[in-house]
Amino acid sequence: MDDADRLADPSMIEFIRRIRDPLARMQMEHQFAVDEVLTKVSILRREFLHLHRYNPIEHVGSRVKSTPSILDKVLRRGIELSPEAIRAGITDIAGVRITCSFIADTYRILDTLTAQADVRVVTIKDYIADPKPNGYKSLHAILEIPVFLTTGPVPTIVEVQIRTIAMDFWASLEHKIYYKYEGAVPAHLTADLSDAAEVAAQLDRRMEHLHQEVRTATPPSDDAVAIDVLDEKLLRRIRERIRHQQRGNE
Repeated sequence: MDDADRLADPSMIEFIRRIRDPLARMQMEHQFAVDEVLTKVSILRREFLHLHRYNPIEHVGSRVKSTPSILDKVLRRGIELSPEAIRAGITDIAGVRITCSFIADTYRILDTLTAQADVRVVTIKDYIADPKPNGYKSLHAILEIPVFLTTGPVPTIVEVQIRTIAMDFWASLEHKIYYKYEGAVPAHLTADLSDAAEVAAQLDRRMEHLHQEVRTATPPSDDAVAIDVLDEKLLRRIRERIRHQQRGNE
């Protein structure tokens, strides 16, 4: 069937009419849910920087599946071609990936994010503690986020992946190899990927150890840091105010 015949097919035209607007709305809702998660992550990052002088988050990325990508996955999984079935059967339409410096940070971010009152945890898969057979490591959390529209709140699913820099580098390479070979990866490359996963794990452990040594070293005094940002003139005024308050309390 050529393009003209396909477009003239009454059943195809009816399907497009039936699915187009609900699918567009679904993608819009999932984009809003991604925006909500990104806002939460941004607030966490800023809090860590301001209160703890440490940022556990190196990079944050996001995406919402395109219409062809959604429909391709629906067909591969044998899901009914209806908006309701698609929403219920595909949990990774919206995705957020958080890359952290160290393994401990991945769990810390996951715990902090999932503890928020408006986040409902659907499932969590810990591929760091229990890697996939090919060596893949990451934390996967399926979360439900309320998206507030004019018609009211819409509970929307977002898949959040949290991993270290080393895990992310390995996963990116693995994805490119599997894409190039369309899943039929030669045995020697599969073995090399498995070896590389172990090397990445060793790097994570060594960097975690170094990080712990640095963190346990004597940090600068909080008082010294606070005073350091004040100029001499302002310090004098503060000292005068303190003395004045002390005399008033005598």
